[in-house]
Amino acid sequence: MIEENMKKWHLHLKGQLPGGLDELIDEDCVFYSPVVFTAQKGKALTKMYLNAAGGTFNGDKSKDVEKDESKPPATLEKMPKSKFRYSKEIMSGNQAVLEFESEVDGKYVNGVDILTWNDAGKIVEFKVMIRPLQAVNAMHQQMGEMLEKMKG
Repeated sequence: MIEENMKKWHLHLKGQLPGGLDELIDEDCVFYSPVVFTAQKGKALTKMYLNAAGGTFNGDKSKDVEKDESKPPATLEKMPKSKFRYSKEIMSGNQAVLEFESEVDGKYVNGVDILTWNDAGKIVEFKVMIRPLQAVNAMHQQMGEMLEKMKG
């Protein structure tokens, strides 16, 4: 089942999954950010953080972030300036660990997305870990700006 779930995740990143994050994220999903101490609970917050991350990896600070829920958000692979890419995938049971590399403000970013899926094929936990420290600091600043734009 994890293989099918991961296919959906990759389709989403390409902008080819009907329903996008709404199709993937469970209502009670818990999101763990590398730049926020407390867990973010619920589908809406998880989507907000993932969309902000997409905007951050885009690298274009001036680009307006869509607040219109009826329009699909930009996806990482559709962002021409994005250097985001997954370099490794490890799947077992109902979990996947996806190592990624990117660049934010000229700083190399290396991290992992740890996804846990339920039996219904929905993500119930999404954890992001990033290194090195300079990348964490750059992500913290950029994510803060993106989240403020999204909140309006």
